[in-house]
Order: sequence, then C-alpha cells, then structure tokens
Amino acid sequence: MPTRILPAVGDTDAVRSITTLLSQLPDAEPVAPVVDSTQLIDTLARLAAESVDELPEVVVVHERIGPVPALELIREVALRFPAVGVILVTSDASPGLFQAAMDYGARGLVALPLSYEELASRVQAVAQWSVGVRRHLGAGGDVFTGVGGTVVTVSGAKGGVGTTLTAIQLALAAQASGRSTALVDMDLQTGDVASYLDVQFRRSVVDLAAITDISPRVLADAVFRHDTGLALLLAPAEGERGEDVTDRATRQIVSALRSRYEVVVIDCGAQLGGAGAAAVEMADRALLITTPDVVAVRGAKRAVRMWDRLQIRKAEETTVVVNRHSRGTEIQPPLIQKITGTAVAATVVPANFKELQSVVDAGRIHELENKSSVKQALWGLAGELGLVKAPDSAQKAGRGLRGGDRGSVSFRRRREG
Repeated sequence: MPTRILPAVGDTDAVRSITTLLSQLPDAEPVAPVVDSTQLIDTLARLAAESVDELPEVVVVHERIGPVPALELIREVALRFPAVGVILVTSDASPGLFQAAMDYGARGLVALPLSYEELASRVQAVAQWSVGVRRHLGAGGDVFTGVGGTVVTVSGAKGGVGTTLTAIQLALAAQASGRSTALVDMDLQTGDVASYLDVQFRRSVVDLAAITDISPRVLADAVFRHDTGLALLLAPAEGERGEDVTDRATRQIVSALRSRYEVVVIDCGAQLGGAGAAAVEMADRALLITTPDVVAVRGAKRAVRMWDRLQIRKAEETTVVVNRHSRGTEIQPPLIQKITGTAVAATVVPANFKELQSVVDAGRIHELENKSSVKQALWGLAGELGLVKAPDSAQKAGRGLRGGDRGSVSFRRRREG
C-alpha cells in the first residue's frame, strides 16, 4: 500500500526540492502540497470528515510554514488528527529543537539540506507508526476523525455594537439544540460575559495560559458550568492579567476546547491583540458585528483590512452580521457587503433595545423572552451558521429542555422550514 505524504511548505524553492525527493521514495504517493497552516488544517479536516482512512499517513511540515509557527501547527495537527504522523523539516537539528518538536507532537525531524537516505528512513518509520495507530483504532476509528468541534469567533467593528450579546445568544442556541457548547470570553481586559450571565467565578482563561499540556481534567477545573448548560471560560477579573494569554496559549486553549465540545463560541471583543488574532485565525467561522451607521461600518472595513494585512483572515472568509437594523436605515446590508468586501449574514438583528434592557440590567441575558425579536433573529443566525442540530435532532433535544428554550428551538425550525 503506498504511503500518502502531504507536504506543508510555504517557500517556493523548498516546495520543489521536497516534492522532488518525496516522489523518489519507494511506495510513496505525494499529494499536492499546501502552502500555509490554514490550508493544511482545512485539507486535513475535509479528508477526516469523509473518513480517517482518507487522511495521509505522513505530513511534512517545513520550518518556515506560516502564518502559524511550525511547532504550534504540529501541536494542532497532533491534537486534531492523532492518526497522522508529522515530520518537521528544519535547518536547526539541535537536541533542543528535537526535544521541543517531540513535545509538540512531531514523530520525526529531518535536517536541511535534505538527504534522501534520512528522509526515506524517517518517512518509512512515521508511516509505519501511522498505520499501526489506525489498526489499533480499528472499528472505533471513526471517533477519532480529528474534525473536532466548530469554532466561531465573534468580533466587534467597534465597541458597543453588540458583540457579547451576539456571542452569548449563539452559544445558548447551540446548547439548547442539544450540542455541547463552550463560550469563551477572549475580550481579556473588558470582557463582560460573566456580568451578562450573572456569574462569579474565580478561575479564568488566564489559569490555562501557562499550562503546556491542557488535559481534560485541567480544562474542566478552569471552566464554569452555567445553569443553561453552557461551559464558560471567562476573562480575568483583573484586566491587566490578560497580557498573560499569548497567541501561543490561545492556540492551545482553543485546540483543547475544540476537542471537548461540539461548538466553541469565542467573544473576541473589539480590540485586536495576539490572543484574539490567534482565535480568529483558527476559527471555522469568523463573525464581525457592525451596526448600520457610518462609524461602525468604517470600523468594520478597517478591521477586515487589518486582518488581511496581518494574514489573519481574508475578507471573503469573514462574515459580517448587521445588528440594530431597521428598514428605514440608510445603510443596508448590500452596501455594507460592497464596502467591506465580506460576506454578510442573511439574518439581520433588529433594533429593539427595549426588549433587552431589563435582562441586561439584571445580568440575566439568558432569560430573554422567546418572543423577543432580537432573540429570534440571533437564534435564526445560529441556524444559518450551522451551529444548531438538524430540525429532527433539535426536536428530540427540546423534550429535555425548559419550556422557554423549546419555544425558541421551535421558532428556529419554522424559520428554516
């Protein structure tokens, strides 16, 4: 059986030399190389969604892959696709880097300039390991597809556009439909998820920042289980501690959450830091919330351009959600789409703060009435984004929910039907 090898190489010259050598290996079947970390994860996720047997046995990661650093990328591949063996190609073959690569989940390291004998030996050993793992998984292999949960980030074009409200209601909709859901407050200095949900909890996302291997037990200790069933990972009470959450820590935290929950909703706030940038980069869906006014739409355009310049997210991979919309508003969604160059969600959220004021002031946003047009729109948005189970599953799940939640699930089924 040929060994399928997927090269992940961003450098043009390196692509040519690596693919040439790989094609000369006995029983090797190199596939088309991917040029960056995002394309690698997307490709593996697509293959894993079909079957674990569709995944390549070996992934070769070049040290200059980007935008996610090579070691961080290896960790994510190892966590999400445990049946895939990863080889790091690097000019630094020191014992220190070798140990670091192993700690991050690599199965081998090959030094530059490439040697045919060394590459062949390493690929053969890693391929045998991968085949052994898949044989060990046996009939249960479909559990380890590596696709993981769906990660959605919610960012604001500016402060006060409804970012936190949107994130909370999307998470509540997913949870109510029967999906295990985590809500993360990554607005590290000014996060308000705890205030909106009337929560007091001493642990926060900062407690996970310094941990290199986040086990299920460690994660459970840092998460607060809300009355609604949501798993909450909160922002620190002391805003200055947010600086401890680096982009590297964020990638580890998001990967750990993705492996444990079906849906992960992350409130990134309106300020872009390293942690928020890493979350947006890793997300399956990145939402940008704006209101239909000149200042907010300019902010949305500015954010989209910045994400693109920093290679965090392309405009066409971002979805803008229009909040506080009304028919009389001069700036309508098609114009916002034209200005920002993004996709715009078909679901718009109406301007009706009177519905929200009492529950916002009480810090009980989860008790927003089902007849609220704002809640109906946001839960409809959750359906549009695919965060809720299919109608039949949602109907079964609704039997175990409180009466209020059943009403909202039923409303969503009517909208989708």
